[in-house]
Amino acid sequence: MSYFGKIWAVSVLALPAWAAALVVEAQPPIRIGASLSLTGIYAAFGQNQGRGYQLCVKHMNERGGVLGRKLEFIVYDDQSQPAAGVRLYEKLIRHEKVDAVFGPYGSPITDAVADVTEKYRMPLVTHAGTTSIFRKGRKFMFMLFPPGEVYFEGLMDLAAKKGLKRVAVINEDTFFPRAVARGAVELAGKKGLVLVFQEAYPKGTTDFSAILRKLGVMKPDVLAAGTYFDDAVAILRQMKELGVGPRMYGVTLAADLPKFYAILGRTAEFVYGPTPWEPELVTLRAGGLIPIARQYPGARDFVDSYRREFPGADFSYNSAAGYAICQILVEAIKRTGSLDGPKMRDAILKLDLNTVFGAFRVDQDGVQIAGKMLTLQWQDGKKVIVWPEELAPGKPRFPTPPWSQRP
Repeated sequence: MSYFGKIWAVSVLALPAWAAALVVEAQPPIRIGASLSLTGIYAAFGQNQGRGYQLCVKHMNERGGVLGRKLEFIVYDDQSQPAAGVRLYEKLIRHEKVDAVFGPYGSPITDAVADVTEKYRMPLVTHAGTTSIFRKGRKFMFMLFPPGEVYFEGLMDLAAKKGLKRVAVINEDTFFPRAVARGAVELAGKKGLVLVFQEAYPKGTTDFSAILRKLGVMKPDVLAAGTYFDDAVAILRQMKELGVGPRMYGVTLAADLPKFYAILGRTAEFVYGPTPWEPELVTLRAGGLIPIARQYPGARDFVDSYRREFPGADFSYNSAAGYAICQILVEAIKRTGSLDGPKMRDAILKLDLNTVFGAFRVDQDGVQIAGKMLTLQWQDGKKVIVWPEELAPGKPRFPTPPWSQRP
């Protein structure tokens, strides 16, 4: 049975039938709506995010709800299409009469949907990490993630420390990957690295041989790829086929997923990826002393609950992000004591909050200024956090060996 495609609601606590009826009549649920990429190109990410939403709603209801009312979650599938997201948020707000909304998955859909939520003055705490869409004068939009421009900070820092010099950057030519690529170029320059190649490819590209042959000629030390999932997998497979082997290779929005290694097997070894959160954070210690989990209050319970609630399901930072977006919205409702959009907006702008996902604080444009980014590497079939050094339990395996020298 799917986790999605239905309305999730939890009834009032067990009471005599007549008392329950009175409570339901007096205290209708707070209805929260969202569209998510449950199918389409972003499905792996959207489903994870949706499970985080679902679990948070369940936990809030088990604790008595919000303002004395239960939460009801209504979700639709936008099929990874911005136009569908716009239509569905209009439906949720105008026809379903939801009291509040959670954000969709990804920058392209969020940018489109934000015009709808701005019109209805509804706060939109988002999964999107593209800074430019927050600098358009919007008033009700808030970023949970660290900005996309910092995603490859760890890769560039590690490369510089290893004495590497030549960097190549490729990316899907859409909102978020463009921001990642722009940031990678700036970060490389700050670290004294030299950009020797940069190219964007259209969304939906499956044949990367032309780009990779150019890379083979340029022989960069480092390749940073602003990707989603399918392109990240295809690029790596074709790199192996063509024998393109930089000494360090990083991708975005793919390397954190267990599915990445499940599909690629040992081809994924040595690959780096940025991540704002990992389940392992709840067991790590900074400098061997201070539990990292202190910076992520409730994360240990969240991890345990998620695995019980969704056995065998994908589990990534998108799951924790969904839970945290719900936490932030609930906190705003509690602080204002109402569901008034402008009041909730003002409350979110003032929040300095630690969630299961980590620190949340935004500037006046809603851009995240407190979140941290980590870098992981696949080693012997496991994700190992290798940057920053003060958090990393492992060391990067360097350099990445040529394909011909791998088992």
